Amino acid sequence: MIEPHAPAPPGSPPSWDDVLGPAGLPEGAPQNPARLPVRAATARLLVLTGVFVCAACGLVYELELVALASYLIGDSVTQASVVLSVMVFAMGLGSLAAKRLRRRAAAAFGAIEAALALVGGSSAMALYAVFAWTGGWTGGWGGWGGGLWADGPRLLLVAFSLAIGLLIGAEVPLLMELIQRIRRQDAGGAVADLFAADYVGALVGGLAFPFLLLPFLGQLTGALVTGTVNVVVGTALVLGLFRRDLSRRARRLLPAAAALVLALLAAATALTGDFERAARHAVYGPDVRAAVRTGTQETVLTGGPDGRDLGLFLAGRPRATGADLRRYHEALVRPAMAGTHARVLILGGGDGLAAREVLRHRGVRRADVLEPDAGLVRLARHDPALTARNGHALADPRVHVSTADPFRRLRATPTAAYDVVVSDLPEPGVTAATKLYSEEFYGLLRRVLAPGGRLAVHAGPVAPRPRTYWTVEATLRAAGLRTAPYRLARRETPPGDAPAPRDWGFLLAARDLPALGLDPAAQPPATLDRRTLASAARSARRTRVTGLRPSTLVHPRY
Repeated sequence: MIEPHAPAPPGSPPSWDDVLGPAGLPEGAPQNPARLPVRAATARLLVLTGVFVCAACGLVYELELVALASYLIGDSVTQASVVLSVMVFAMGLGSLAAKRLRRRAAAAFGAIEAALALVGGSSAMALYAVFAWTGGWTGGWGGWGGGLWADGPRLLLVAFSLAIGLLIGAEVPLLMELIQRIRRQDAGGAVADLFAADYVGALVGGLAFPFLLLPFLGQLTGALVTGTVNVVVGTALVLGLFRRDLSRRARRLLPAAAALVLALLAAATALTGDFERAARHAVYGPDVRAAVRTGTQETVLTGGPDGRDLGLFLAGRPRATGADLRRYHEALVRPAMAGTHARVLILGGGDGLAAREVLRHRGVRRADVLEPDAGLVRLARHDPALTARNGHALADPRVHVSTADPFRRLRATPTAAYDVVVSDLPEPGVTAATKLYSEEFYGLLRRVLAPGGRLAVHAGPVAPRPRTYWTVEATLRAAGLRTAPYRLARRETPPGDAPAPRDWGFLLAARDLPALGLDPAAQPPATLDRRTLASAARSARRTRVTGLRPSTLVHPRY
């Protein structure tokens, strides 16, 4: 029987057991030391720098998936929830799977970084291609196009989230192993150092995505550049520090794999411009004349002033095309103008088309356009086809355009400031606009309406999502307004494969029950008439969904 080791008396010289660690190694030495070309402290700093860069790249992949899905599907809360929850789950699986790779940590880490760079870097292009050539995204999870499991493109989003999460999760155990091979330390200290570099890298990646990559490179090129950085840093770290620990086969395969990934990413980057043009033509038809992507949405114009019908698409969704451009804006604006209309507020409407309809009514002294998207306003002011269609309304001295946040601006607006408010905003299924369809927001609008004032709301299509439309109506009533719902069928099909709703849903609201009517003095007279509006009201009533609760800021229901 081996006697337990007794501590040496105070003042006695240290024993070999005090100097040597496990397996007879000196205290602090790794059990399986790496053969490094530099000092241990330098090698450790380089590994932590690699952790920093890889963490930044990983977060960019996550944000890119969330942003692209939000642009193409809408409802960014749902997209963020799906992508992030799947990725976090996959990261746990990746960490477990990496336990079997620790004996070959350097080679495994190099291979994982090459795979992650290829999958993450190409994910935006692959998802946008599926959106463009299948048209199966619009409507969100369980929206127009069916449920999650019935839609291949949405499953592809989940598949990319799963694959990227698995690869990111496998990084941490392998990096921990590499750090411990450089200099063994207690587990708590190693984890603290590793996670500190990881979290700081995530911070940099999270800030770089909206402030550098999106505005200067765009989503497709930004993802490809991130993949390039990822594979270069990962491969350089392995081949530069741990080359002596690689097998002869690994020393040949890793550089070849990295070179192949770099070549694929470089080719994709060179073809990004042609790819985007082809994808836009697949979505919007061959007559794309302008495309502007901002932090709010992508705005695309098709057709032009040479006889081709002008089409307007916001965030991949056709607002209206051809003759429907006029019908949509007439139906939205003109019923609200049947009364006093000296002071008008237009929420959204950066294309100038709602302002054009407002200015066709005599007695308008001032029209304020409050549009969150500055890119759309610039397009409406300078694109020849759009300015011709909006009649240069934004240049009219009675029209005043600002790009402030509507919620913040209304809180500072005086009481009873407007006779008419026209809400020409993205539909409530787009989460960025959800707060602008809340009870609190409609309470602000009720406050700024003058006595007898009227509010016109575009509440999205009725046929595919009646619950959303009637939730908007219930929210208006909860804010103290009475409503007159009406629904107008669209006549034209947009070009390309862009999915489109079959109708538009509108709500006219006021403190007292508003009557649907038209201003007979408007110039020129509306293509809509009272009979059409009465039929539109009956059509909306047939879709009524009862028992719905209003949407609020803390409990959105869209």
